[in-house]
Amino acid sequence: GCLLLWLLPSVLRAQSSGEARPRATLCHQSPMKVSCKGVGLHKFPKELGHGVKYLELSNNFIQNLSGSHMLGFGQLEYLDVCFNQLEAVSATALAQLPQLHSLLLGSNRLDHNYVANGQAFRLLRNIEVLDLSANNLESHMAGWYISNLTKLRMLDLSGNKMTRLPAGIFWGTRQLRKLDLSNNYIMEIEEGAFEALEELEVVNLALNSLHCISGFSLTQLRVLNLSHNALELFVSEEGAEPYLLQVLDLSHNRLLYFPELPKAHYLTHLNLSNNLIASLLPGSHNLGEFVLRFKEMASFNGTSPAAASLTHVADLDLSNNRLQLFPFTFFHSLGSLRSLSLAMNCLQEVARESLAGSTEPNDRSPALPEHAALSVHSLDLHSNAIRVLPRWFFDSLPQLETIDLGSNSLQPCESQGSDWGGNSGSGSHVAAPGGNCTPFYNVPRLKHLNLHKNNITRLRPYAFNQTLLLSLDLSGNKDLFVPKEALGGLEFSLQKLSLRDNQMDNSKAELPCLGTLKVLDLSGNNLSLLPTGLFCSPLESLDVRHNNLLTLEKPALTSWSRSLKDVAVAGNPFSCCSLAWLD
Repeated sequence: GCLLLWLLPSVLRAQSSGEARPRATLCHQSPMKVSCKGVGLHKFPKELGHGVKYLELSNNFIQNLSGSHMLGFGQLEYLDVCFNQLEAVSATALAQLPQLHSLLLGSNRLDHNYVANGQAFRLLRNIEVLDLSANNLESHMAGWYISNLTKLRMLDLSGNKMTRLPAGIFWGTRQLRKLDLSNNYIMEIEEGAFEALEELEVVNLALNSLHCISGFSLTQLRVLNLSHNALELFVSEEGAEPYLLQVLDLSHNRLLYFPELPKAHYLTHLNLSNNLIASLLPGSHNLGEFVLRFKEMASFNGTSPAAASLTHVADLDLSNNRLQLFPFTFFHSLGSLRSLSLAMNCLQEVARESLAGSTEPNDRSPALPEHAALSVHSLDLHSNAIRVLPRWFFDSLPQLETIDLGSNSLQPCESQGSDWGGNSGSGSHVAAPGGNCTPFYNVPRLKHLNLHKNNITRLRPYAFNQTLLLSLDLSGNKDLFVPKEALGGLEFSLQKLSLRDNQMDNSKAELPCLGTLKVLDLSGNNLSLLPTGLFCSPLESLDVRHNNLLTLEKPALTSWSRSLKDVAVAGNPFSCCSLAWLD
């Protein structure tokens, strides 16, 4: 209070005389670094000390940078003036910043006075990082600003109003390595636009209006993002030099078929999600070729033209397309593939080449030869229309650790029990009528299985025997019946189990003693009692929301008193006369 009274007269004097309260005093300062972010500055804080190398002025109201403001900032290396109202940058101001190598001017009004400003930018002889994002710049304005920045390495032109990239736009920035052109309106890239950029490694062209990429020839590029455009065609240009491209994002476009990639490249991550791909044959222009038919696959002789050039790909995303068949043949030559997503397609079945050379779905012949196995560790097939996966499907994925089969129509098969010792190619099991079940037992490497929303009404005994699952999701299967033997074989491996939103009553949840279970979700059911088999589990997290529980049984709480860390109980009709369990 004393401090406030002491300050009050000086504040009143400043207001009465029309003086503005000094804002630089609100900055955070150290000998070489000053941050004046969001302190209400209307002009450059010239009262700051000498020797400052790092200056942050973002989120203020600065409208111009003039020479009179820059005295004493000759050592400045980093200047951030993003999110201001900047319209004018004088040559005399930039001439006093010879050491400046990073200049961030995003979210300003640099479309104003762009001719004079661009002329001043010619004095930025040592600038390496430049942010001109969200300044309403049209193509010719952006080109003028960067026309003579010979040492520039990183350039951000995202969020502007550029509609084209003319030839020669980057002639003055030959050392550019990282370029962000995302969120513009670019419809045309003239031939030779990138020709001068021999060191360019990363390009972001996402969120533009490109319809076609033909003759792609940026061999030195490492990362290319073309997502969220209107691409219907992507064709690369074959040349003597191999392509160094490692990451290619073509998601959220209108591709009708697999892109034509260069034969020699080092691509490791390829995202083709959210397109219209119905065929994995490159160049399939005819409607009749959109579905990858069995005969087409057999004609590949084990390798498709597209797959032949994907030998280094580790991550392939084909989710949300229009594929109707899981084509093993296409993926045979993808020896480095670790993560594969075919989620949200139109898949109904899987197909492979039989030993005789023909390709048929649901082939029940012996296991595939070793060279035909896929190296996939993680497979996402959720939201398709798959009814059954044959035994050879899992035999062909010997490294599979995680599979998401949510929102399909799969029914797990029954196996004979804990003494069952058959191998993957033999051993008896009890199938559902008509053989329309999927054998999830004896898949030794599988650790995480998601069967959310598969319309499973009854789990058969020992359905996951000799598959040492760590997590199992059986949620969203209305009226699911889980007999005690159903989870037999998981007693010493399962750590996380979800039975959420199954509308199960007490008679349908007969869980065995799961000695390693740590996380259990029983929410959204009709349970009035907890399954007694759980009392031996070392639970750490329990979710029983929205059931019919009147109390939590004392034996359960006694056994969990040392392990349980969080419990969710909302939405139960607990009796206020029997809340001793809270103790």
